[in-house]
Amino acid sequence: MPAHRLAPATLKLQDGIPYADAHGDNYHSAKGGLEQARHVFLGGNGLPQRWQGRRSFAILETGFGSGLNFLATWQAWRDDPERSAQLHYVAIEKHPFAASDLEKLHALWPQLQPLSAQLCAAWPPLVAGFHRLALDEGRIQLTLAFGDVADCLPEIQAAADAFYLDGFAPSKNPGMRAPQILSRLNRLAAPDATLATYGVTGDGRRALMQAGFLCQRPPRFRGKPQMLVARFAPRWQQPLRIPVQDRRAIVIGAGIAGCAACERLAARGWQVTLVERHAQPAREASGNIAGIVMPMMSRDGNQASRLARAAYLYAVAQWRQLGGIGAAFAGRQCGVLQLAHDAQQATLQRAALEELGLPADFVRWSEPADAAALTGNRASHGGWFFPQGGWVTPASLCEAMLSACGAKLLRLFCKGAASLERSGGIWMVRDEAGAEIASAPVVVVAGGIDGHRLPQTRSLPLDAIRGQVTHLSAASVKAPPLVICGDGYVTPEVQGICTVGATYDDDRETVLRRDSQEENLQRLAQLLPAAVTVTLGAELRGRVGFRCVTPDRMPLVGALPDADLPITGSRLRDVPRHPGLYGLMGYGSRGLIWAPFAAELLASMLEGAPLPIERSLVDVIDPARFALKAYRRG
Repeated sequence: MPAHRLAPATLKLQDGIPYADAHGDNYHSAKGGLEQARHVFLGGNGLPQRWQGRRSFAILETGFGSGLNFLATWQAWRDDPERSAQLHYVAIEKHPFAASDLEKLHALWPQLQPLSAQLCAAWPPLVAGFHRLALDEGRIQLTLAFGDVADCLPEIQAAADAFYLDGFAPSKNPGMRAPQILSRLNRLAAPDATLATYGVTGDGRRALMQAGFLCQRPPRFRGKPQMLVARFAPRWQQPLRIPVQDRRAIVIGAGIAGCAACERLAARGWQVTLVERHAQPAREASGNIAGIVMPMMSRDGNQASRLARAAYLYAVAQWRQLGGIGAAFAGRQCGVLQLAHDAQQATLQRAALEELGLPADFVRWSEPADAAALTGNRASHGGWFFPQGGWVTPASLCEAMLSACGAKLLRLFCKGAASLERSGGIWMVRDEAGAEIASAPVVVVAGGIDGHRLPQTRSLPLDAIRGQVTHLSAASVKAPPLVICGDGYVTPEVQGICTVGATYDDDRETVLRRDSQEENLQRLAQLLPAAVTVTLGAELRGRVGFRCVTPDRMPLVGALPDADLPITGSRLRDVPRHPGLYGLMGYGSRGLIWAPFAAELLASMLEGAPLPIERSLVDVIDPARFALKAYRRG
């Protein structure tokens, strides 16, 4: 899915009805938008009856628009006592509205206001790509794909039980129901999936039939020239989607990765056992008193930056669900200023903002004068400011995530996992003496560099990079009001100190070193030249941790490869995997944003639910990618 800038929708009413200038058409029928949604899309798909008694039900909509179809569906789902336990709703939208405009639009339907308020409060910044929103205490999972349908549809990984083909009349927006689009829906259809739309061309109907849909024309909605419903009944045999029956999992490692995995699985009803060799969570790489929360930017919108952007936005949204930064756990959403090193980099940073067209609530430019006022550096060149960024104490966040699991979590601390054995579809975790610690059909290895010790993970190309953080009295550095970073970083006051760091050392020294301290203080002098009163001989205080990294600096998320079996082809799906064994590793120095996002992605994989990110980006973090590269090189 190519990186591109979004063109948001413009709020306009024509005779009291939302109108789209881009397509020259109304968002809904003049006879009643809510009635249209209920008749065409819910009624055309046999809802609410078809989701009743299900554990999960998935809907895919090709044009989110004002969100009226979604709100009508949500309302019908909430009002149904026989509803499914979980509702997944995936929607594509090329021209999304801003949250403030959605609020004005939804005022046309007062009966939907409680739901609209939740939606608008969770609405993401208007950034191209996929966004996962948790609504109704997590029972509604809304996945928004902001972009053109031709780009987004191939990137969706889902098994939809129902399709809403919306997106203006075919004559006004022909690309939305083009035959080449409709012919791809069979890849996304669950067995016996249904489809409804109020308009499709003859070529479009034939494309649906060739894709395996049986089409009918029911009584149309008033004011609409036609309506079509369909059922997926292909002549070819479909692969069966067998839901997980034994929903038990063991998570190895109680750092930020493992705790996030516990929270996301428990939220879906899994029974989780957490195995940790220390007496408390977050004792290794997650043990710093302050970690930085910020995305990664690139001018070309490459895959790494798009993944980091999605992870950052999901993490910030997920933490709101937990109760909020500074409330449910220690931290502050004070913003992060990423300074340009020189005038040339400042030019590149400004060009990236212009080309990507990112909204100000995601990132905006901080002028040199503003940056100088914050840093005391009159020669500042400005930089990127991320208003939703900040700092978090990882140990506090880990405890908040574990507490959210409630009775679904069993904590086994002071238990070191030394080996894994599988018998009869069940994994057994054993300690150094060979005694069984726990057993379950699914194991998630999230132990950072310690996860490399297991026989099944030794072939993974993981390495440890030493990082020393310096702790300074907040008074000695005149603590900044926000996180400032460039070649290093400095935080505001946290527990009476400012943290400065961090080094990247290729050794395994565990104690504090003077040379690493001096290196950090030199970074600090560049970031806050007028605010620093400490000298290079300051007292040696801080912490040493080891980042777990991969050769391409991207994490490992998903099913782990089995190095003892031969690879049978040139694609990732041809790499053999250990059944029921998954990894969440290699987060490097961005564990805070990777952890919630990767845990949500893995939980979606295990549930067979729609994925929260593009399929092509899932491949970028597949744990088998290095084995496949080695195989391709022969």
